[in-house]
Amino acid sequence: MAIINVIMPKLGESIMEATVLKLHKQVGDHIQLDDVLMDIATDKVDSEVPSTAEGVLEEYLCRENDIISIGSVIARIRTKEDVETDHGSIQPARSAGTNHKPVVEEQKPVIEEQKSVVEEQKPVVEEQKEIQEAEIPYQPSVYAPLAKQGPRFYSPLVMNIAAQEGIPLGELEHIQGTGNEGRLTKSDLLTYLSHRGSNGKSMVTETNHEAVQVITTDASIPSQTFNEQQGVLTAANVEVVEMDRMRKMISEHMTRSKATSAHVTSFGEADVTNMVKWRESVKKEFEKREGEKITYTPIFIEAIVRSLKKFPMLNSSVVGNNIIVKKDIHIGMATALPNGNLIVPVIKHADQLNIIGLTKQVNRLAGEAKKGRLQPADTQDGTFTFTNIGTFGSLMGTPIINQPQVAVLATGAIKKKPVVIESEKGDSIAIRHMMFVSMSYDHRIIDGGLGSAFLDEFVKALEGFNPDRSF
Repeated sequence: MAIINVIMPKLGESIMEATVLKLHKQVGDHIQLDDVLMDIATDKVDSEVPSTAEGVLEEYLCRENDIISIGSVIARIRTKEDVETDHGSIQPARSAGTNHKPVVEEQKPVIEEQKSVVEEQKPVVEEQKEIQEAEIPYQPSVYAPLAKQGPRFYSPLVMNIAAQEGIPLGELEHIQGTGNEGRLTKSDLLTYLSHRGSNGKSMVTETNHEAVQVITTDASIPSQTFNEQQGVLTAANVEVVEMDRMRKMISEHMTRSKATSAHVTSFGEADVTNMVKWRESVKKEFEKREGEKITYTPIFIEAIVRSLKKFPMLNSSVVGNNIIVKKDIHIGMATALPNGNLIVPVIKHADQLNIIGLTKQVNRLAGEAKKGRLQPADTQDGTFTFTNIGTFGSLMGTPIINQPQVAVLATGAIKKKPVVIESEKGDSIAIRHMMFVSMSYDHRIIDGGLGSAFLDEFVKALEGFNPDRSF
């Protein structure tokens, strides 16, 4: 008999933790190899953790809604392997009802092996920790067995946030928790902080089964009663809609990015008439021959790749006082989901793909994202992000950098406009397809000169598009 530890797998660059969404198996269940043990979620994508062995689920080391660090043991599986004795004979594994001392002795080599695996993962985890600590003002502690603090349990993450915000234990005890068994979650604490009095005094919630009365010493904030069953504030004609898990993660990620990078946005305008006419002329033949619809997105990504090759500093990240310039070009493509949320699948090695390859990757990733079928690998390792806000009619925008990258480029809606055309015969006015482009970049390492030069190169790539090219 042996005990196999199931380890939280590595989920991508700079991802140090994941949230347990659902446990699929019960302790004591017989588990097959690759059976799904639990669903987990990061700020990028949901995923599943499979069993790494066949046997009986001995125990979970986590619960639903817990935040787990990469490389941590999350479950143990008891296998039915036979064990060789000192005399060379084979003895069957002892049952759970027999003396456990020999079993413990038999488990030692396996446990030592698992320990060595965890030790091997430490350099990777430490490297990720260094990256993440360089990205955000403070790094909350990740999962550890819950310790009891007074009459309630508090996770290390909650205690760390409370310490940063100066919330004493006595104040924590009066905050209503929505987690398992009334546990105080990170979301509960952040919600409490957002409603805390501006004068720094606590704003404790007193509860019963009917409603929550908000009490504050700030006279500028009126007391209101929140009816949990109806989901409305009775003091006003409003509806309270709780953020779903993905929206909370997006909110946290975007806020952290603004706190990490010194954002600057530059704008440009491109004459994309040749590009528009080319796509219109080839789209039917392209779909007939390749079985794919060609959009403007792969053309934009092709121009981004060309610009990154000329200005590789935009394809980098910041770790402490070091600039990490990436040799691989992996383009993140912001994709809107049917529920209104956003996800960024990544086109790996975009510089090695032609317009056909880019089109197929764009369509595949966008389709999988909208169906909720993206895998963790599909959202990892991006080095530069592109978003086409023109799809929704916006002329321009100021996008937020997707950490740990240093730049994000946005394209606006394409509009016909009268434009002055310069030629050897003089100036003339013509109707052209025009588009605004914008790029936000990290002013810690990219100054206005470099950012503007990159954007100008991107505009030139679009304006110089060959309308007679083949695909």
